[in-house]
Amino acid sequence: MRPVVPYVRESEFALRKPWRFPERRLLDYLLVYIQDGSCLFWVDHREYRFQAGQFCLVQPGSLVVLEGLTDTNTPFIHFDIFYNTERERSFPTRAGQVDLTAYQELLQPRLDDVYGIEVPVNIEPLQPTKFRETFLQIIELCLQQDPVLQLKNQVLVTELIVSLLETYYAPIRGTRQTVQTFDWITSYFSLNLSEPLTLQDMAGRANLSVSRFSATFKKRYGMSPHQYLLHMRVNHAMELLRNTELNQEEIASYCGFADLHHFSKTFKKRSGYSPGQWKSSSSRQLT
Repeated sequence: MRPVVPYVRESEFALRKPWRFPERRLLDYLLVYIQDGSCLFWVDHREYRFQAGQFCLVQPGSLVVLEGLTDTNTPFIHFDIFYNTERERSFPTRAGQVDLTAYQELLQPRLDDVYGIEVPVNIEPLQPTKFRETFLQIIELCLQQDPVLQLKNQVLVTELIVSLLETYYAPIRGTRQTVQTFDWITSYFSLNLSEPLTLQDMAGRANLSVSRFSATFKKRYGMSPHQYLLHMRVNHAMELLRNTELNQEEIASYCGFADLHHFSKTFKKRSGYSPGQWKSSSSRQLT
């Protein structure tokens, strides 16, 4: 289990006229409180409307567009939940940053990947008043440089995380019913792309039998889990061939292929080109 060591990267009491932040993909967690006004957010191509008094949580890896429809007061924090030795190198991504291939080592794991739970974008804490007060206090303390206050702030962020888990971890313990979804699957595959994932691994993560998982997955995505995973591996290999100087053996390993032969054979079958041909073709298109 990954150690929980909260780290607030950026926070602000954000007072704005009607506004819009273009599409980007996140490396860390973004928690926004709509204190005043009305907002329209798109997270992974799904629309969410927020009014005053509501919270929005966007998890790492998600594609997000944020828009304030009116004058708004939207305090927010960018933060890590899980410890990463490179966390001080990470950053809140900016408009237009969609391809995070070069920053994969900074990408925070998602709550659904680590704990196997579904935390919605429009979160509803069990104790909303306490959650709001703690959240606003965190932002106030972030402005202070006192080391004792910073330590206290870390405790407060931990309290927020515990509150989220208490709210949404309950279905695992059987105290609340939930609908099985596969919203976590893309992130789970991405974070484990280099690993030899099996159907048993995937089905276990979904709390389903292998046969039920396979049937449900195919109905949702139109292909088997194995084919979907190969598709993601080839697409990631294309990105690495285009954007890095890694050799083919390294790319095969990073993308989870058994060996160079398996990588080359699968790549050509799915793209129509050998990895070398595809890299040459991409280089010519860029010049």
